[in-house]
Amino acid sequence: MKLYFNVGYSAKAGEKLLLAIDGEGAVLQSHIMFYAENGLWKCEVDYFSKSISYKYQLVDDRGNILREEFVSHHLNFPHNYKEFMIFDEWNNKNFPENYLNNKILYNKLNQFSPEKVSVLKKHTHLFRIEAPIYKPNWKIVVIGSTASLGNWDYDKAIHLSQTEIGIWEASVEIPENEYIQFKYCLYDEEKGKVIDVETGENRFTVPNQMKDVLHVVSNHYFKFKLYQLYHDAGVAVPIFSLRTEDGFGVGEFSDMKKLADWAKETNLGIIQILPINDTTANYSWTDSYPYAAVSIYALHPKYISLENLDFELPKDLVEEYKSEKAALNALELIDYEKVISSKWKYLKAVFNASKDQIYKDRSFKKFIKDNESWLIPYAAFCVLRDKYKTPNFNEWKTHKKYIAGKISQFFTAKSKDYDASMLHAWVQFQLHKQLKDAIDYTHSLGVSVKGDLPIGIYRHSVEAWTEPELFGMDFQAGAPPDHFTELGQNWEFPTYNWDAMKADDFKWWKNRFKALEQYFDAMRIDHILGFFRIWRMPISATQGILGYFYPAVPITLEEFNAWHIPFNFDRYCKPFINEQILWNYFGEDKEKALEFIDSNEDGMYSFKEEFNTQRKLSDFFKKNPRGTIEEQLISLCTNVLFLIEEKAGQIVYHPRFNIYNTDSYKYLSDWEKKSIYDLYHDYFFRRQDYLWYQKAMEKLPVMLNATKMLICGEDLGMVPDCVPAVMDELAIVALKVQRMPSDDIPFYNPKNAGYLNVVTASSHDSSTLRQWWKEDPALTQKYFNQQLVQYGKSPEEMDSHISGIIMKQHLYSDAMLAIFPIQEFLATDEELMNPEMDNERINDPSVFPHYWRYRMHLTLEKLKGQENFNQKIANWVKDSGRM
Repeated sequence: MKLYFNVGYSAKAGEKLLLAIDGEGAVLQSHIMFYAENGLWKCEVDYFSKSISYKYQLVDDRGNILREEFVSHHLNFPHNYKEFMIFDEWNNKNFPENYLNNKILYNKLNQFSPEKVSVLKKHTHLFRIEAPIYKPNWKIVVIGSTASLGNWDYDKAIHLSQTEIGIWEASVEIPENEYIQFKYCLYDEEKGKVIDVETGENRFTVPNQMKDVLHVVSNHYFKFKLYQLYHDAGVAVPIFSLRTEDGFGVGEFSDMKKLADWAKETNLGIIQILPINDTTANYSWTDSYPYAAVSIYALHPKYISLENLDFELPKDLVEEYKSEKAALNALELIDYEKVISSKWKYLKAVFNASKDQIYKDRSFKKFIKDNESWLIPYAAFCVLRDKYKTPNFNEWKTHKKYIAGKISQFFTAKSKDYDASMLHAWVQFQLHKQLKDAIDYTHSLGVSVKGDLPIGIYRHSVEAWTEPELFGMDFQAGAPPDHFTELGQNWEFPTYNWDAMKADDFKWWKNRFKALEQYFDAMRIDHILGFFRIWRMPISATQGILGYFYPAVPITLEEFNAWHIPFNFDRYCKPFINEQILWNYFGEDKEKALEFIDSNEDGMYSFKEEFNTQRKLSDFFKKNPRGTIEEQLISLCTNVLFLIEEKAGQIVYHPRFNIYNTDSYKYLSDWEKKSIYDLYHDYFFRRQDYLWYQKAMEKLPVMLNATKMLICGEDLGMVPDCVPAVMDELAIVALKVQRMPSDDIPFYNPKNAGYLNVVTASSHDSSTLRQWWKEDPALTQKYFNQQLVQYGKSPEEMDSHISGIIMKQHLYSDAMLAIFPIQEFLATDEELMNPEMDNERINDPSVFPHYWRYRMHLTLEKLKGQENFNQKIANWVKDSGRM
């Protein structure tokens, strides 16, 4: 079989195109293309399969890949032709067919059945276009400049068949020997007519006078008008926050069905949740933090429904269960410790009573077999965590180091840990069944589910135990100071060893996305900036302020000299303490501070060796409290100008964030301040951008191509210029929170949002709108007048009318998605808003650890019964074109 490839591309001198044919994830063959004319590249290939997957690469004269397509082309060939002339276009990741042909589309078209295209021997052209269309009654037709294409007459348009979701094809005979111009159109089957023509210039192809050769016109990007693209509205609510009449004091996977019913009634097409992985470290309320999972695969047992298990609760426990259930469900907020201890009590009782049947369950055996790569280590980890009363495997008496052969013994019947291991495996099996059942039900309504992928892993997790080589265990990840906290954030997660992950083509990440894709249609990547660079702290630090960006182009001693900065290690890299600073920090408590600080001969002060880091001080104070001076001493550790990093055996330097606000900086000479400030500005705002662009482009394309989920990125914070450029190139949907603009403006106007955005008024990390309204009256007044275009003095309390204006302002934007926390929906109705406003906040990032315990104050059953309210929301969504 002969394939003749043609693709247009403008290359520079010394550059050329390669055709790379895929073979099970690797390049099977590479073919050099030759330049013909007018930017057209060609090559001829002998091929012996009826389907092909390939991509084009741009290379230099040494064969180095300068650019390649992120998304492969896929073609199927009819059996009655032996030669094919293929006319291609470069396949960008941000063509809509690549980022919109995802699991959300599959949900919207859940009744889809593929159509067949008959390619006859007389046919000359096969038109093929990738066009994800979310309206079931819309289809693609083609019209053109020849009689065989209708002479631009809509009534004579050629109808294409949807051979796969988002793939449209038509095989036609074009006998005319003339240059062919054409366009694709949208056809409404209910109206029985063409309703719109794609934008832009005419497309073209050439006549085919060669017998036995089929021209394949392989087009990308149906040129939709913006309103024709997918737009949706959704609700964001943690699963744990769902309240039902028959609940157990916490939301469960099965409750998603009732939420989906409400979403369907209100025309909301997407449900967004927080991470749902198991965070059980010590069975206390600190485990309520959903971004510190002990396994990136295991689901959290708190989400299990005891009444939907495969086996019933022992009869002697039923009354006790009902009593506990009623007490927990009556609580305004979640009592995490009681919920988790009670659920485990009943789970163990059911397991022990039905153990013989459970072990014989073929479905359970298959689940173990299908998931053994993560399930066996996870179950063993749980057994050892419970046995030694800590998730910190460094403190275990046995199995501190993970050895697969020894851990697999936990799943042998002779092992004393067999039953305990099987209990954890069975709970995961039940959780998987219940979540899958809820997801399938949600999908049956045409509603999609958006998950949340934490950027980090917990330091004492299964993954840190089993694959420590993939992580920087000597470091901590966090975030630099922002409007949430002036000290930055220390998440205490280890950083990633990206070089190790790259060595096996990011298999760890591909497997992670594959696991999430079982359930989710879209995915929010938490802190996507971490794929560009992470804010890294040494273990010796406890506060985020003592971090620096990694990777980064650091400052060397030679550079200090070039900037004429008189570098002195002790002066620049250790806390600067003189008599005045000591008094400013401690006042009358100065003598108490001298227990930790030495007086030097030159009149300066320095920390004693045993107290010279935040971590040393913090560990000491846990056992030996010192009252008011503790915080000041830990803060004094941050009074440095530069942080050190050891790199390839050399010490390099990073300026401390907000260096110019330190007391140390204030005691420099004016010219020294100027030089250091200029160096600081160069470090943070100039030199890093290209490095971070390269690092992101190494990782993100590989991961995006491993999933069919729609990928959204949480890109808030200190966003370098390369981030929006990469996200646009890779069609990653960005986040716009109105009160957290990335530009130097007070508020983000959703009217300015481009298509590849999620717009919202608040998030799980912020106060609710009603709370925010009262935080800063001057800011609220500006928002009321300038952003909402309302006259006069702003009301002291945010009322339902204002809430409605804000919601509609977001709905009537060009952004792909408008998603609002459940609290903001309820705030649009005076009767439904929570009277206890301060109970509605989910998380405060400035407080760590924070107790994540928010519950809806209304049951989903009651919400479903609010006909007038639900109709109002449904009308807003419909009228804004988001359904």
